[in-house]
Amino acid sequence: MEQQGNETLIVSTVLIVLIVVFLVILFTVFQQRKNKLLLERAKNKKRYEREIAETQIEIREETLRNISWELHDNIGQLLTLAKIQLQHASLENLEEVSEIIAKSLTEVRALSKIINPDFINNIKLKEALNLEIERFNRLNYIDAKLTITGEEQEVNQKHGIVIFRILQEFFSNTIKHSKASKLEVFLTYKEDSIQVKAQDNGVGFDMERVRLKGIGLHNIKARAKLINAETKFTSEAQKGTSLIINYYI
Repeated sequence: MEQQGNETLIVSTVLIVLIVVFLVILFTVFQQRKNKLLLERAKNKKRYEREIAETQIEIREETLRNISWELHDNIGQLLTLAKIQLQHASLENLEEVSEIIAKSLTEVRALSKIINPDFINNIKLKEALNLEIERFNRLNYIDAKLTITGEEQEVNQKHGIVIFRILQEFFSNTIKHSKASKLEVFLTYKEDSIQVKAQDNGVGFDMERVRLKGIGLHNIKARAKLINAETKFTSEAQKGTSLIINYYI
């Protein structure tokens, strides 16, 4: 009887020890996974903030390049023309000189909108796109059009910066390389998402060759994924290029 009691005590002790060991192991694994998850979150947050900062810098640099071109190629030419005409001013051409100066002032006011730091720091997607399209048309870079449909939804300000930068890269490639005459942008607000489609009628390119080279496409997809968005990039030789961004609110 006493022997059975000892055996029961031993078995019970072993079971308790095993249970304690199991709980310790389970707790250790849980803590390791929790720490790993927290570390991944911290890394993702740091990466997100770094990407946002880099994107803001890129937009700022692109904006400054645009301002430089406009000052030299547009406003500079207008003021030079006004100066020449003023040197040969007469009652007949004073009105023409006045119109040129007025146009120069309009261009300066348009530039002042994007020079304002709030344009970069508090960028609103719809307004930013509208300013870009207006600039393209004003400077005769390309025949551009923005179509907005649906009830406007609030876009996370930092996410809006990323979306705008992706589109800015597309616009830049269209104007510099595509030989396109038309650029169309469609901003569609849906109940739980926003879709932006940009397309041109340029020369296009072979998607397989671009994939192999990885020119910008990987960066676009990575940035889109960062803000819970999806991108679809299509192009065909002599049939233009299009980019679709689906952003989920």
